[in-house]
Amino acid sequence: MSFFDLPPIIERMLLVSDKISDLNFSVGQLPQVEINGKLTPVQPLGMQKLTPYQTEIIALSLMQGSPDAAERLARTGTTDLSYSLPSRARFRVNIFQQRGVYSIVMRVIPTDIPTLKSLNLPAQLAEIADLRNGLVLMTGPTGSGKSSTQAAIIDIINEKKHYHVVTIEDPIEYLHSHKNCTINQREVGHDTKDFPSALRATLRQAPKVILIGEMRDFETTEIALEAAETGHLVLSTLHTIDASKTVDRIIGLYPKNEEAVIRTRLAQTFRYIISQRLIPRADGRGKLDGMQDFDTIIRGLIERGIISLEDGLTFATNQNNLLLTLKGVTAAEDFMQREGNDITLPSAPAGSMLSMIE
Repeated sequence: MSFFDLPPIIERMLLVSDKISDLNFSVGQLPQVEINGKLTPVQPLGMQKLTPYQTEIIALSLMQGSPDAAERLARTGTTDLSYSLPSRARFRVNIFQQRGVYSIVMRVIPTDIPTLKSLNLPAQLAEIADLRNGLVLMTGPTGSGKSSTQAAIIDIINEKKHYHVVTIEDPIEYLHSHKNCTINQREVGHDTKDFPSALRATLRQAPKVILIGEMRDFETTEIALEAAETGHLVLSTLHTIDASKTVDRIIGLYPKNEEAVIRTRLAQTFRYIISQRLIPRADGRGKLDGMQDFDTIIRGLIERGIISLEDGLTFATNQNNLLLTLKGVTAAEDFMQREGNDITLPSAPAGSMLSMIE
């Protein structure tokens, strides 16, 4: 293939469904789209199974105009960047090396800012917009909707307040327009070197609200806490499954002799910990989130037939307790017969949410 025009290929792939979450390009496979958590092979413009040369050309096409991304890929074997088709779609892209060749995953970013209602999240989360300081964390595994929840909250702030908002993202996902707020969005690797240096600079930019794409390391976490303690409202994300694991993760970043101090600081700065999980619907029409108590809500979804018993147990925090609760309402065997599956619980939490956290 002497010439590779990527945009028409992506556009053809997006026509497959309006529920596509990811595009996947891997050597030895047809191009694939992920719909409701399931990969589906497609043949845009008659493409066959991808060769190493083709995935390398796709990677180079995506990194065109982004030398920093190309340098990171060469140095570390992986890189993140954003990509857009004008007036069509935006993507969060990860290019990585595996077995000596390149693979690409492109997460579709909706062009419209979501609302709490459209995400089926509790309306009480809108109260975050009225906070004047502190730390608000969105947690959950990759693909659980943390960025969408953040965007919805920032949009509420944008409509209700007259603030300066600075976001630091890797890469920028949702594009916010200026409404009542002035919103400046900085992309790591393009507008700034890294999260810590961007955060230090942000404290000199007079923001009222700071959004950090992810608290990845000790330095970023410490500066974020300092910002929350000095009168800023800080929103960020972590790859943890619930509030207790979130606290444990942050405390684990600090030396043992500082544990008591960091517990006090967290108690004073935490405002919300919002933990999310997306569970496939039993009818295949999408995924559900917006839970307030994971296992209790999962039980209700199983009882109403909205999700399958197997998926409910997979995403539960405590599988055995959930089954015991089901038995207290209706025999768990009835649910198993309804699903037509003989489900055996693992003796270790290998099938639990813990195995999904990176």
